[in-house]
This record gives sequence, C-alpha cells and structure tokens, in this order.
Amino acid sequence: MSIQPLLETMDKLQEAHEALLELAKVKTQVLVSNDIDQLNMIVNRETKWVRAIADVNQERIQFIGSYLISRGYNPNPKITISDLIKIIFKAEEKQALAFAQKRLSIVLEELRVALALNKDLLQQSLLFIDYSLDIVAGSPDDDVVYHNPGQPSHGIKRPGLFDTRA
Repeated sequence: MSIQPLLETMDKLQEAHEALLELAKVKTQVLVSNDIDQLNMIVNRETKWVRAIADVNQERIQFIGSYLISRGYNPNPKITISDLIKIIFKAEEKQALAFAQKRLSIVLEELRVALALNKDLLQQSLLFIDYSLDIVAGSPDDDVVYHNPGQPSHGIKRPGLFDTRA
C-alpha cells in the first residue's frame, strides 16, 4: 500500500492551516482597527476552516489505520506521523512524509504565534473595556443592595460618573 493518499491528506491539512494563518493575520489588523463586522466575518470563515480541518484529520486517521492493517499492525488512532515514519520501509516514502510533516509543523508554529498575538490583543481590549466601565459606572465591588449609611464602609470606594443607586 502506498502512502500517496496520506501525502495528499497532509497537503490538504497544509492548505487549510495556511488559510487559517492568513485569516489570523487579517484578524490581527481587524482587531487593531476595531472593525467588529469584519471580525465576525473572519470568525465565521475560521469556523468553516476548523470544520474542514477536522474532516481532513479524520481522513488522515482512517488512512493511517488502513495502512497499519495492511502492514500487519493493530490500528491505533493516536499514532503520530513521526511514529508512522518509523514503520515505513521505503526511504523515498519516509523522506516525502517527513518533508510533509516538517512543512505542516512550520505552518502550525506560525499559526500558533499569530493566534497568541490575537489572543493578547483581545485580552487587552477586554481589559480596556472593563476599565472604561469601572470609570463610568463605578467599581463592580460596590454593593448592589442598600446598606446603612451610618456603618463605616470597608474601604474607600471610587464613585463612578453615574450614581447607579439613584
């Protein structure tokens, strides 16, 4: 049995992850420009690519299972490409699979870095929003219910721009 279908599956995975990488780069610019509509469109496209990756990954697992059976091994869905490279006897197949694995791992690392940057940008945006809300409405630590004004407060509370208990 040839590993050609696995190489084609690896190429599909490569293309899908490259598409996600491009979307992540565009998403970074959209996050900086604060374009919510564009961000929603990107998230929808990312969801479609993630589903496609899951489908292609299932194809990869099925092919590896059938390849292992053809070689007399028990199929294992948790086997990695590195493990499969050790089982393959033909040098050119080993080399082709190792090259496909290397290319995919490079794209995955770039994608990981881009997603970490986007995560940090989103986190900073959320912190800014939280800070802005604290300035406008007061600290979230303010009591929501009435308390006796004669009792000493448990600390100095910063009043917001609006009196939320009016």
